[in-house]
Amino acid sequence: MLPKKVKKRAFLLAICLSVSVISIFLILNALNKNILYFNSPSDIKLNQNINFEKKMRVGGMVKKNTLKIYDQEIRFIITDFKNEIRVSFKGTVPNLFAEGKGVVAEGKLQDKKFFIAERILAKHDENYMPPELKNVTKYNAK
Repeated sequence: MLPKKVKKRAFLLAICLSVSVISIFLILNALNKNILYFNSPSDIKLNQNINFEKKMRVGGMVKKNTLKIYDQEIRFIITDFKNEIRVSFKGTVPNLFAEGKGVVAEGKLQDKKFFIAERILAKHDENYMPPELKNVTKYNAK
């Protein structure tokens, strides 16, 4: 038979371990629900199980000669040099947003060819390109 002191320590250790495991599970579960995956236009075209209700990020290059600015709306095409997706955005864009530059748009797909952006991400200098985007464009430009 174990002494009372040892039983008490084992019980406290079991409680601490249980709380830690439950906390880690809840944190990972919350992070998994809030992750927005980066997709290229080719990824969207090939994916058969797209949830049109879920927010996502689409990235690529702003195709030259496609940027149209209206009163309240900006329209452009994101390309990965293999496939394209039309984007509509209402709001102000970052200063570095331009044709021929890398961009990531966050929002929802209307269909596989049209994306409604809620936010445009271009927070980098003009020479920077995210590694994921560099790999995608390098692979698809061949």
